[in-house]
Amino acid sequence: MLLTIDVGNTHTVLGLFDGEDIVEHWRISTEARRTADELAVLLNGLMGMHPLLGDELGDGIEGIAICSTVPSVLHELREVTRRYYGDVPAVLVEPGVKTGVPILMDNPKEVGADRIINALAAVELYGGPCVVVDFGTATTFDAVSARGEYVGGVIAPGIEISVDALGMRGAQLRKIEIARPRSVIGKNTVEAMQSGILYGFAGQVDGVVNRMAAELADDPDDVTVIATGGLAPMVLGESAVVDEHEPWLTLIGLRLVYERNVDRG
Repeated sequence: MLLTIDVGNTHTVLGLFDGEDIVEHWRISTEARRTADELAVLLNGLMGMHPLLGDELGDGIEGIAICSTVPSVLHELREVTRRYYGDVPAVLVEPGVKTGVPILMDNPKEVGADRIINALAAVELYGGPCVVVDFGTATTFDAVSARGEYVGGVIAPGIEISVDALGMRGAQLRKIEIARPRSVIGKNTVEAMQSGILYGFAGQVDGVVNRMAAELADDPDDVTVIATGGLAPMVLGESAVVDEHEPWLTLIGLRLVYERNVDRG
């Protein structure tokens, strides 16, 4: 089986693939101060619960693919693969790793590995041109051409960041649950904030995507819009532009990168 690990700023998502099928997944908090040994214990605890894997760390794992937006965590995961999975082929997405995605940016090294991985998976699943909207710590919009090139993107504050900022900076406001209110017009402070977050972000997605699609293709209707990320389900029902929802887009991209970089003999 292939273990895929997507380390984001807030959460880390792990997926277990049997061939092309994802058979198990986990979501944990990202903690930049965890050591390699702590990460190994955590992995052992999670995977020890799966019936298709053995009792010992590494049993049943035939490959590992990792991408990270947090350099310190990537460093520790590199140590995990060396110490605890020494005989298992591992691909860590960084400069020099083959993705098959040309990056048409002023400085390609600035682009987060997860965004390139998402572009790869989006083209593989849906073709180009397309726009990937990833609802993570930041809300990112990534544009991919008809030829599968990463041509650029947009970065906006994420939903949770916005909720935290309102609670911290508003004297009479507080942190709220991210949930759908009874109506757009809030009848109390909590519902008013929930409405602003939900419908405000849905409007942001529609506005940004429509402008990107107009630049990306002669006919904007040819652009497929794919949503991913942990908070995507909150906005999907209110956005008019999202065509596809793929919660495991990054993990699928990691599987594809692994296949491009590991010679299976």
